[in-house]
Amino acid sequence: MRSFFKMPPQVFRLVLLAVGIVVSYSTARYFLTPRSFGRYGWFRGEALVEIGSRERAYAGRKACDECHSDEFKKLLEHGHKTLSCEACHGAAQAHADNPDAVKLDKPQFSACVRCHEANPSRPKWHKQIVVKTHYTVSNCTECHVPHMPEESP
Repeated sequence: MRSFFKMPPQVFRLVLLAVGIVVSYSTARYFLTPRSFGRYGWFRGEALVEIGSRERAYAGRKACDECHSDEFKKLLEHGHKTLSCEACHGAAQAHADNPDAVKLDKPQFSACVRCHEANPSRPKWHKQIVVKTHYTVSNCTECHVPHMPEESP
């Protein structure tokens, strides 16, 4: 007995291939997706425990204010007031725990350029430079005072 609808062999092979791909994907997804995926959102639930168990690297603004209140007050009065100290100086938890043994690096040229290199997606009021025409010295802080940027030349 012949079937009512006879499918051409090339279409049958394409349908068989599509079914094989869907079955393979579904099987791989079932076995490779972690059990806690999606428990709290679009990530692994165990990731929160893993991240929470890491040693802290950032100290936060309050830790900087405890010892460097004069610099912190200067910063709060000028254009960089919304920045964390660690945005330019790097992670400072080790320095906050032992300030005599661990010294923070002074920001290099790349720390300034990260925010101030000309980029059309930034707002017009944000001060931007074209490095090739503006940058003539070895470090931005030779001409500019980062804690008081409005008073820089």
